[in-house]
Amino acid sequence: MSEQTVVVTADVHNVVVSADYFQSYSVVGLLAVIGMLFVAVAFGAGRLLRPVVPTPEKLMTYECGVDPVGEGWAHTQVRYYVYAFLYVIFAIDSIFLFPWATIFAAPGYGATTLVEMFVFLGFLAVGLLYAYKKGVLAWT
Repeated sequence: MSEQTVVVTADVHNVVVSADYFQSYSVVGLLAVIGMLFVAVAFGAGRLLRPVVPTPEKLMTYECGVDPVGEGWAHTQVRYYVYAFLYVIFAIDSIFLFPWATIFAAPGYGATTLVEMFVFLGFLAVGLLYAYKKGVLAWT
């Protein structure tokens, strides 16, 4: 069998650039490790320094300063989730309007962005009409 050898020539400039490239990542990695160590030391110090005196009051379920009454399972009405969903829809609409306004002002994009915005507003109008027909928007 004949062995073939491959000779690789490296440019000095490319080697220096790659060393600088990996050095920047090593700095980021070092900062990440230092950050994780900082958090671990803070949690460890908190665990060592805090007093541990469990009492029935401390072991009781606590929420918003009110003592729990009854069972842990509470029924909530679905309409609150629907209101939240409608809020998210209109928040997304307002977020989409700002970039649209900047692109609409750019030369050459006016007609395309106008059509896209009317399609988007059409979808929102259909969703709002559906919510209205279902009676979601009526406060009771």
